[in-house]
Amino acid sequence: MKYLLLIYMDENALSETEREKCYVESAQLAQQLSSKGQYLATAPLHPVATATSVRVREGNSLVTDGPFAETREQLGGFFLINAQDLDEAIAIAAQIPGARVGTVEIRPVLEVSGLPEP
Repeated sequence: MKYLLLIYMDENALSETEREKCYVESAQLAQQLSSKGQYLATAPLHPVATATSVRVREGNSLVTDGPFAETREQLGGFFLINAQDLDEAIAIAAQIPGARVGTVEIRPVLEVSGLPEP
């Protein structure tokens, strides 16, 4: 089953040196997952100040700068993985460096027919 692991943390929780170390550790984890056939994708996100939100209401698009909601922790990146079950996804999430300073939300990915293959 596919799981999306969403990494939330305060954008200012890490120094630039700590952030670079986090990227290295995340790449190592991605390599480990890849060797087991569990890796699908991962990426950090640019700061929330670069976000743009789009809402369509009554056929009109409303575009605003910034994230959808103001929160204490921001979405900072993700891992998309294959795991046998939620317990295995939890074990992988616990290895993500961001889990040490923030929160990793685990969401099962709903399979929808008719989508193109990656």
